[in-house]
Amino acid sequence: MNDGWMGACKGHLPQPFPLCLPSQAFHGVFQKAIERAAPADSLPGRVLSLSDSITFSVFQYTTRGLFERDKLTFSAQLTFQILLMNKEINPAELDFLLRYPAQPGVTSPVEFLSDHSWGGIKALSSMEEFRNLDRDIEGSAKRWKKFVESECPEKERFPQDWKNKSALQRLCIMRALRPDRVPCAVRDFVEEKLGSKYVVGRSLDFAATFEESGPATPMFFILSPGVDPLKDVEKHGKKLGYTFNHRNLHNISLGQGQEVVAEQALDLAAKEGHWVILQNIHLVAKWLSCLEKKLEQLSEGSHQDFRVFISAEPAPCPESHIIPQGILENSIKITSEAPTGMHANLHKALDNFSQDTLEMCSQEKEFRSILFALCYFHAVVAERRKFGPQGWNRPYPFSTGDLTISVSVLHNYLQASSKVPYDDLRYLVGEIMYGGHITDDWDRRLCRTYLEEFIKPEMLEGELCLAPGFPLPGYMDYNGYHQYIDDALPPESPYLYGLHPNAEIGFLTQRSERLLRTVLELQPRDSSTGQGALGTREEMVQALLEEMLEKLTDEFNMAELVAKVEERTPYAVVALQECERMNALTAELRRSLTELELGLKGELTMTSDMETLQNSLFLDMVPESWLKRSYPSTASLGSWFADLLARISELEAWTRDFSLPSTLWLGGFFNPQSILTAVMQTAARKNKWPLDTMTLQCDVTKKSREDFASAPREGAYVHGLFMEGARWDVQAGTIVDARLQELTPAMPVVFIKAIPGDKQDTRGLYPCPLYKTRQRGPTYVWTLNLKTKESPSKWVLAGVALLLQI
Repeated sequence: MNDGWMGACKGHLPQPFPLCLPSQAFHGVFQKAIERAAPADSLPGRVLSLSDSITFSVFQYTTRGLFERDKLTFSAQLTFQILLMNKEINPAELDFLLRYPAQPGVTSPVEFLSDHSWGGIKALSSMEEFRNLDRDIEGSAKRWKKFVESECPEKERFPQDWKNKSALQRLCIMRALRPDRVPCAVRDFVEEKLGSKYVVGRSLDFAATFEESGPATPMFFILSPGVDPLKDVEKHGKKLGYTFNHRNLHNISLGQGQEVVAEQALDLAAKEGHWVILQNIHLVAKWLSCLEKKLEQLSEGSHQDFRVFISAEPAPCPESHIIPQGILENSIKITSEAPTGMHANLHKALDNFSQDTLEMCSQEKEFRSILFALCYFHAVVAERRKFGPQGWNRPYPFSTGDLTISVSVLHNYLQASSKVPYDDLRYLVGEIMYGGHITDDWDRRLCRTYLEEFIKPEMLEGELCLAPGFPLPGYMDYNGYHQYIDDALPPESPYLYGLHPNAEIGFLTQRSERLLRTVLELQPRDSSTGQGALGTREEMVQALLEEMLEKLTDEFNMAELVAKVEERTPYAVVALQECERMNALTAELRRSLTELELGLKGELTMTSDMETLQNSLFLDMVPESWLKRSYPSTASLGSWFADLLARISELEAWTRDFSLPSTLWLGGFFNPQSILTAVMQTAARKNKWPLDTMTLQCDVTKKSREDFASAPREGAYVHGLFMEGARWDVQAGTIVDARLQELTPAMPVVFIKAIPGDKQDTRGLYPCPLYKTRQRGPTYVWTLNLKTKESPSKWVLAGVALLLQI
């Protein structure tokens, strides 16, 4: 039973501490589960009852120590493995769901599905159970469009006969049509197969969990920002007569040379039956082995009422785990997370103050209005992180300390001045209090823009809305503000942050990708269930590497190309540099694939590098050694390789005669900045302008790539740009709101030319950052000024950017 269940948990769960369920802890859970199992009249009935009780007990034990974001991953993995072991699902269908081997290079014939979605439909249609799915979607486009565009398609009936497909088959179709809804669909799948008790989120019953602890079983709290789980210990202790006043509850905060005190407290508590709280043990890495030995020593022969409560912050990555396995194995692990969403965060921000705070300033009206605006600002910047790079380029540790200090500064300034110094307040809050955390210039612009929108003279005239449908409240008392939040704040949506609803679809899609990628990585590697019924692991990798080696073209002959160049213009230099970098990448591909092929045939000894490569190929991931020589990419291996071949093809066409292509595929460059710099260098030489005073002017055309037969006389036409957060209206020639579910619409061809900096007119323009990938941040390329009829601040808050890859 133990080994069979643990087969579902092989691999690495992305969680704060390693998943530890070894014999000692497992036996305790196992024994209690047997005791809890409902009696039955027959042997099969009893076995079923035991199996159900043990499975659920272990599920509860494990999920208690997982963060919310990982609980669905675990329950999905558990469900899939149980169904595979019972032969209730087709491994090939599960393989499709987890890998999503979309057919590259296809064009969607229907406007409501992207090319990537259609690639998935085409791949599915090649499987027997999904034959003619592509034809049915094309033939009944209206019905499928209604289904795809519904708010919760996982709750709707599938069109035509596809509603009769199995739950997993419907999940596979959902994966292609609406990836953002997959987590909800997976939750429904788990509920259908295992029961609702596996998906219903329960708040922790501390008293019940405490009953499972003992002198040999500490309680281990995994900390989250803004949450103090040890309050539960003090509260429960008070009921049972354990308090600081009674001197039978000892609280030691580690990290300040308190290790000896902690050991003495443990010895005393074990003898007298006291409770000991050890806070922040992650701060004393060198002492942890001593703590492990001490707890092991005290686990036997101690007073039966002796209890230990431990807290530590989660490690940022698996390599940083420092908590000894012995402590983790024997502890009951519990996570405690702060509530999410604007409603909870705005209340939490306001909770830092009181009625006394509101009354402490002589300019009460101004102070209260700005204080509430600052609370909203704090909630927005903290919670915006959930939208990933479209929210912030980099995540920042904004804390309640930033808010309380900002309010103190506000109080001091208003006491010292009869006029509200809006500029000074915005600068101090945006550039120092909160800005002190910010390291990215675009994030700094976002922070500044929020404050410009929230803290301005109109706020005292009753004309300011913090979000659509949420005006800044007037003069109220402290409880009135809390009531106002409950009554007036609109339901949670991206609009509360100034973002488009698509931002939520984008963030849910990325969450879905992470969920399925993790479950794929968790699949057992030594059993047929993990092979998707597509042959053994080695056979799959062998077939893939043979196909890649066959498609990989010869390297560029650099000597020939250099000889062919008549004049080393800036454009020619860029082309040669790109060919050199492509050669370095394709040489590594060929070397590593050939080496692995020999290893699989038994002609070479398999090294750790070869095993890593084999694992990457099996999991459809771009190997690390290739990424080092490559360009930033978030694509799966299949899409990345198809993209690589397209880049090689573009370079081959360009280097035939080195004349500038009619339109440049900007995303096809290792270094897109180099070609944009070449545009400026060429203009500088031609017009004898100083290069350091020049800038690029960007004009969006109304045409696509096919409409251009030759390059412009000056500058360059570029294609392959996508917009995130908004869209480009070709007819109006300006940025407008995005269409729902159209996350990254393609831009028309853009004409880029260099002009002297003083000729640039920035009125009615939005300075739009251009990034290589949706990861944004370090993939920044350039700033292109795009026309806008609306205020540029709208697009700043919406996180509007141009991307070279999607």
